Amino acid sequence: MPTTRTAVITGSSSGIGHGIAEGLAAAGYNIVLNGIEPAEQIEPARKALEDAHGIKAIYSPANMLKPDGVRSLITAAEAAFGQVDVLVNNAGIQFVSPIEDFPDEKWEAILSLNLSASFYATKAVVAGMKARNWGRIINIASAHGLVASPFKSAYVAAKHGIVGLTKTVALEVAEHGVTVNAICPGYVWTPLVEKQIPDTARARGMTEEQVIRDVLLAAQPNKKFATVEELAALAVFLCSDGAASITGTALPVDGGWTAH
Repeated sequence: MPTTRTAVITGSSSGIGHGIAEGLAAAGYNIVLNGIEPAEQIEPARKALEDAHGIKAIYSPANMLKPDGVRSLITAAEAAFGQVDVLVNNAGIQFVSPIEDFPDEKWEAILSLNLSASFYATKAVVAGMKARNWGRIINIASAHGLVASPFKSAYVAAKHGIVGLTKTVALEVAEHGVTVNAICPGYVWTPLVEKQIPDTARARGMTEEQVIRDVLLAAQPNKKFATVEELAALAVFLCSDGAASITGTALPVDGGWTAH
């Protein structure tokens, strides 16, 4: 086994995925970044990971909407580093609409990226993990993997599916030193969320503070956004030997949302 383990994080060019990549790099893992941006756009972030943490990092723009794209990401990781020790299935998209108006193509895309991509990536890495008797698979689900909200039929269906996939694969690999867990964030403070606040305020005739308190954080009892650093810390712990007996779980990081 190499002295440095390798982590693949899908959808890691920004936001939650990049935060987890930062956390795992700081813990000494080589990193495979993934996103839809051209490589030159991600190069500064890729190089910054290497310079800050003394690890190796590569970037793949593999398309997670397609099974062949998912497999090409894993192939690139194995070509660069020999094996995949940690897989973080994070890539996802969202669309909000009443179900009678929900576009067919949005349903297909959300199910493909938010659920099927995790299946194909897991399928591609699990045999190697079992053969080496060590591996960590972390699926970034959502509080919506545990509870529902209206107008998010595809997203909620996909995230519930991720929790089910997590439990099933965990049972299949439990005797092989491989753990499989889902992290279920509530609202997380990311650039994507931050950019939505002024538009929502204008659309609803509210102040930005009201949008944060009464719209975004209405369901979170602690009235605080989770942070990417908190999610990264949990991911790093799940990869540690101290978490060897934690598997098949769906762990909320939601300020109490799913305690209702």
